[in-house]
Amino acid sequence: MLKRFWLWLGRLIGKLVFFFAVVGMLGWGAGEAYYAWKFSGPVSSEEQIPPNEAALTRAIIEDTVRVVEQHRDNTRVLRDAHAKAHGCVKGEVQVLDDLAAELRQGVFSEPGKTWQAWVRLSNGNAYPQFDSARDARGMAVKLLDVPGEKLMPGAAHAGEQDFVMFNHPVFFVSDVAEYRSNFAAQADGKKVLAFFPSWDPRTWEIRHLIIALKTLAPAPETPVATTYNSIAPYKLGPLNVKYRVVPAPQNCPPYQLPEQNTELPNFLRNALYQQLSLDRAPACFELQVQTQNPQYYMPIEDTSVQWSEKISPFQTVARITLPPQDFDSREQNLFCDNLSFNPWHALPEHRPIGGINRLRKAVYEAVSAYRHERNAAPQAQAPASSGL
Repeated sequence: MLKRFWLWLGRLIGKLVFFFAVVGMLGWGAGEAYYAWKFSGPVSSEEQIPPNEAALTRAIIEDTVRVVEQHRDNTRVLRDAHAKAHGCVKGEVQVLDDLAAELRQGVFSEPGKTWQAWVRLSNGNAYPQFDSARDARGMAVKLLDVPGEKLMPGAAHAGEQDFVMFNHPVFFVSDVAEYRSNFAAQADGKKVLAFFPSWDPRTWEIRHLIIALKTLAPAPETPVATTYNSIAPYKLGPLNVKYRVVPAPQNCPPYQLPEQNTELPNFLRNALYQQLSLDRAPACFELQVQTQNPQYYMPIEDTSVQWSEKISPFQTVARITLPPQDFDSREQNLFCDNLSFNPWHALPEHRPIGGINRLRKAVYEAVSAYRHERNAAPQAQAPASSGL
């Protein structure tokens, strides 16, 4: 009797597993077919601005200020994202000598030119947490003494060209409207509603939830051993491009980072300090661009879609070197905290495009002004010991 029951139960479980496997395969196939249809070209090579974007942007700024206040560190107001820096370090960005003619635009117009820069490496969360926590990681590059009129007027950033990136090729929202819905839910502490705003399955953003989960990745061994992406597109003269920075250890003397204690809360800063300050070993990257081919699905207004590298491979435009240096001083850490990075600190040849970049212009500027005012922070001045 018991034997027959177990045989029956085994057959039932086997049928259920087979059934759900078939349903899963069919669902996966249907999803692949749907997105193959949805994500098919051609697309526009021009920006398309929704009529309600300005109102949504104002609401997002209000939510962002709420988040900033929620994550105040004692009396200091932190960034709304990427609050924890592993360090701001000096860098050199050298344009390739043999750069292709169509890529010689803006700060890349002079082959062989070397720009001095500040490079900020960070975790993505709005509140400092242990480096071992799953998180996004960011890199912001600020070129210095860049001549020419900038997109954002004002003496404070007149000589700067910024590139802002993080370590995933796509963003977990498509546009400003979805960002507003997602961020408002997070600001209210209702994270489930960020991707499931209602009981209606048509409003669920499962694909974007998967992107968000992939973005919250385990920490790398060191912040100089991961790839950073612009996510949103930019102009490069007449071209539409995306940027990325990839590690290029082949451009540096051989170096092996000693094993780090990943249980320490700031082990990524420790790894950076170990390489640049103790072992006096430089770190090398390459700055690359990927050009839009609008005949394929490489959209400007949807940052959740990765542009195909098979259709448009990345091309190196410059080499970035972080030379050996001492950076972990109180003076330099305060300077790092007061630095403002904004992709709109840019020459017209590098104009940010797309909804998320338009949103960044307003939000970054508003939050930076709010943060500096609340912290009574002066304009960031390079420490005297930095040599910049």
